[in-house]
This record gives sequence, C-alpha cells and structure tokens, in this order.
Amino acid sequence: MILNRPRYFLAFLILSSGFLAAQASPASAVSPKARSIHNSAIVVDTHADTPQRFLDENYDIGSTDPKDIGHVSLDKARAGNLGAEFFSIWVEPTTNQGHFAKQTLDLIDSVYEQAARHPDRMMMAFSVEDIKHAHQGKKLAALMGIEGGHSIENDIRLLRDFYRLGVRYMTLSWSNTNEWADSSGDIDDPKIEHHNGLTEFGKQVVLEMNRLGMMVDISHVSDKTFWDTIATTKAPVIASHSSARALTNHPRNLTDEMLRAVAKNGGVVQVNFFSAFVDEDFRKAAETQKQDREAAATDYMAKRASAGLPVSYIDRDRIEREWMGKIARPQFSSLIDHIDHIAKVAGVDHVGLGSDFDGVSGAMPQGMDSAADLPKITQALLDRGYSAADIHKILGGNLLRVFAEVEKTSRDLQTNEQAFK
Repeated sequence: MILNRPRYFLAFLILSSGFLAAQASPASAVSPKARSIHNSAIVVDTHADTPQRFLDENYDIGSTDPKDIGHVSLDKARAGNLGAEFFSIWVEPTTNQGHFAKQTLDLIDSVYEQAARHPDRMMMAFSVEDIKHAHQGKKLAALMGIEGGHSIENDIRLLRDFYRLGVRYMTLSWSNTNEWADSSGDIDDPKIEHHNGLTEFGKQVVLEMNRLGMMVDISHVSDKTFWDTIATTKAPVIASHSSARALTNHPRNLTDEMLRAVAKNGGVVQVNFFSAFVDEDFRKAAETQKQDREAAATDYMAKRASAGLPVSYIDRDRIEREWMGKIARPQFSSLIDHIDHIAKVAGVDHVGLGSDFDGVSGAMPQGMDSAADLPKITQALLDRGYSAADIHKILGGNLLRVFAEVEKTSRDLQTNEQAFK
C-alpha cells in the first residue's frame, strides 16, 4: 500500500506530540530520584475491594491479563512497590441480610486462598513485624479490614473470632447505620433509626477492639459517631479511606476539625483516591446523575434476578463503570491536593494512602489506573517540596507507627487485665 505521505506525516506529528506531552505530564513521568525514594519505602495501602473479585469472579491476583481493568494484581503491586495491602472484607448489607457473618467468612477465606496460590509472592500478615518480614522477602503482605460493623451481627464474640482469623481493622459502619453506630451514608434519611452516634454497645466494641489490637476505623461513620469514637478509644484511630472535606464537600470526608482531632489522638487519615472524594466538580456531577445511575443499576439487577441469574457486586459494578465513565476524570493533582491539605492541617505524621482500589468502579483521577501508578504520588510530593523522610511517612510509615501503637495498647490493656485477675 502506498501512503499519502503529507497526510501520514501530519498525522505522525500530531500523534507524536500527544505522546510526548503525555510522557512529560506530572501524572506519568517518574524521575530516577522519585523512583529511588519510592522503592526504598514500605508502601502500605489500607483499602482495596479486590476480595469481591476473588469471590464473585474467581479472579486470580496472579493474573497477567493485559486487558484486566482491575487495580490490584501481583504484577501491578510489584510495579508500584506496594508492600502491604489491607484487603477490604465488605459485606453488602441488602443482599446479605440474615447471613452477614457467613459472607464475611467467605471473603476472609478468599484472601487466604490467594496467598496459598502464590506463596512465593504473597503472604498473610497480622502485625507490623509480619509486614516488615514480607517486605524483606519481597512479598506482598496481605492484611484484612472489615468494612462495616454489621459483619459482627451485634455479637462481640464474633468480633473476637474475626480478630483470631486475622482481621486487623474494622470500619465501625459502612454506608448503612447498624444497630450501634450511625453512618454518614444515611444520616439524613428519616426512615432510618439513628442513635446519635455510638450506643453503649458501640462504645464496648471500640474498647474491645483496643483490647484485641484491632485498629478502629472511622471512615464512613457519621460526624457524631466520629466524636464519640475519639472520646472512647484508648488507642490511635485510622480513617482507612477518607479525604478532606474542606476541599471536597462529601460527608465521607473529614473536616479540618476532625483532622486535628485525629492528629491529637495520634491516628492517621489514609487518603481515598475516589474522584468524587477528591474533586468537587466530579462530586457534583456524580450527585447529579445519582438517581439515574442507581435506577439503571437496580433495573439491571432485577432483570438478572428475574432471569434466574446470580446477582453480585461485580454485576452492579459494570453499570456503575458505564455511568462514572460519562464524567471527566479529574487531574492527578486533585489527589495530591488532599494529601497536602491533610499534611498541613493534621501534620505530616498523620496522613497516608487508602486508595479504595477495585471499589470505585474505576473512577480515579487521571494517571491513577492501578497499583502500578503509586510511584506517581512520590513524584508529585517530591515536586511539592516534600523530603524523602516525609514521603516515606506518607507512603506507609505513619500507618506502621499507628499499627504498632495499637498493638502496644493491646498488650498494655491485656497485661493490666491479667494483673487484676
């Protein structure tokens, strides 16, 4: 075939200039210095919803499928120097009515099964020392956090059992208010019975988590639940996947007053990467389409159910992806703005990473497409003047410090408990 050379040359110039611009953009270029800083850190992410894929798709974390749109695989984790991932044990509260604990156990099992499939590249971890050991062995440390207190079915013995199985944090509520903790997700719904924060049983749950050595997670909770938790806990808290409300006015995010309270408590806020939590324009656009988006998802799920087909989170996620894809992705800088804001308000010792990988229907800022893109955060922070030491704190050091303090509080409480027996 003979090419039309002038036209071909023009097209080549256009494509080349676009390619070079992409290569030079802050969201894509990672310098050798930034790469060195990033690769010398223990990178800890506190929230990935990949277990839904393990369970519903039979997804293998060792997948090398180049067409896979998921955020987390062993290859992507290695490319991004992700050292430890807290896999979210999230039980959808509507479709799992009557068997929250069973679904929780199935999801926990799915994480163990992945580690068993890939013992050379992944290991279960239950402590700070385990994370360090995995890092030394160049393995991904797999930890677990329950996302939503409804999983314990109002039974503190189940909480203890989940700790024994390896759960190392629990989000007190998900988007649904449970019997003992109000959620930010339905706090304005008059049809929901609320408690004005934590009930007495809820406070007992927090204290038992302190005793066990399970981190108390205040992402998703209502403002009053947040303040009740701060007043109750004897150990530092975490927000496993929340951002700054001053920048993006979403109830899932923390106000500056809350950020300062977490700092005073000694805790850490792990920034969520979800576009609607880090960009106000995206949040407003998502809110505008919410009714239609949810109607489309409900209709799709109903059709599957009527056809006798299984209904899962993954099915709903397909519809969510279609709708979220209609909104322009925010700039990568939106994510960095939240890290920077929290570092300035709470202090650089109180901010970390809580991506929400595989849990936001792909809706993340430009340039953040998987765990492989984590080094771009280091580059962006370096560009803003952060030192290597402070970047290491943000990438994982702060979370490891809080985790260690929670472990120490547990040992102290159990020692005192034994002394009084």
